[in-house]
Amino acid sequence: MSDKLFPFILSYYNRELVKKICTKYGESPMNALRMFISSQTYQMLADKSLEMWDFSPAGIFDMWENERITGSPENSLYLRRDEYVG
Repeated sequence: MSDKLFPFILSYYNRELVKKICTKYGESPMNALRMFISSQTYQMLADKSLEMWDFSPAGIFDMWENERITGSPENSLYLRRDEYVG
């Protein structure tokens, strides 16, 4: 992946996740952005080696929300790939 393209991809996810956090949790856009970029989910997304841009914004939001609720984004069905995911 081009180093020039990667910031564009992160910016896209930032915008989409901020919208989702604002809508669901009533946060201001700035606070929603702070919440997202300070998360383990964001750190995983920003790690090029994990190639998480294959996930939809809904999937990344699910990971972020699972991190918020359980303390770990790895509790998301998108990452667990257990019997409930086909």
